[in-house]
Amino acid sequence: MNLYTKMILVGTILGVIARLYMLRTDYRQYPTYPHGRVIHIALGVIASGLGAVAVPALIQKNYTAVTFLAMAAQQFRDVRNMERQMLSNVDQNELVPRGVTYIEGIAMVFEGRNYLAIFTAFVTSLATYFFNWYGGIAAGLAGIAISVRFMSGNVVGDIADIREGRLHFDGPNLYVDDIHIMNIGLEDSKQHILQQGIGIILTPKNANAKTTLAHLGQRQAIIHDVSTILGIYRDSGTPSFVPLSKRDLATGRLAFFLLPLERDMETAKFIISRSPVLENSIRKPLKSEAMKRLR
Repeated sequence: MNLYTKMILVGTILGVIARLYMLRTDYRQYPTYPHGRVIHIALGVIASGLGAVAVPALIQKNYTAVTFLAMAAQQFRDVRNMERQMLSNVDQNELVPRGVTYIEGIAMVFEGRNYLAIFTAFVTSLATYFFNWYGGIAAGLAGIAISVRFMSGNVVGDIADIREGRLHFDGPNLYVDDIHIMNIGLEDSKQHILQQGIGIILTPKNANAKTTLAHLGQRQAIIHDVSTILGIYRDSGTPSFVPLSKRDLATGRLAFFLLPLERDMETAKFIISRSPVLENSIRKPLKSEAMKRLR
């Protein structure tokens, strides 16, 4: 087999394996099965082929051919726009929406994972040129490990302490511990909330976490994750049963009022602890020059 053919073949295969490993259909049911997954697998094959072909093109000093990588980047940005639009359209029919920040994070992830497939295919193809196919496979496995590392980020449990809060009424006012949530006038709604609702308190571990958890998109993502897994005790036209989060302005604590179908406090706390910290909601005021001066 020709060396360049071997480079392209091994690089493409390892790139596709990397993309398959990064492709998950979990409780969010996205990408959908089977058609959503077919789309992303096809894009992964294209991305892997581009990364594998780039090395022979560079070795042959065919620099013009490498410019197709720039075109590929534009195509993957279009994919991100497509994902954003599709998820935004679907979100309008959710009982508990994902929210704009969560959708933007999902779209960003799918674009980024195509670039990781290109990276894996590129390093595999390059290693195959210098160290034969077995060296290429070793480099490809290392590339997959690096890609998996970039797949994962922080979760809410890393930045906040999570505990149960007492759900109670003071007249028409609903509280979780001492944090006011909303006003409920109907006695029937109050009874349903006390029977089915749960309250959870998140205490940020530092100023960075306090600012991050204050982000409305991050809070909506947490509510969506719990409601998706445990179900939601409401239907359209029942605004008093909408899950909410409120912030204690003095301390930065967050109170969550949730109405799951499966009323399981420990599971709800675990889900919140494993909810992702969205990239677009991360704030780090402790790293600013102003905060360093204050400290």
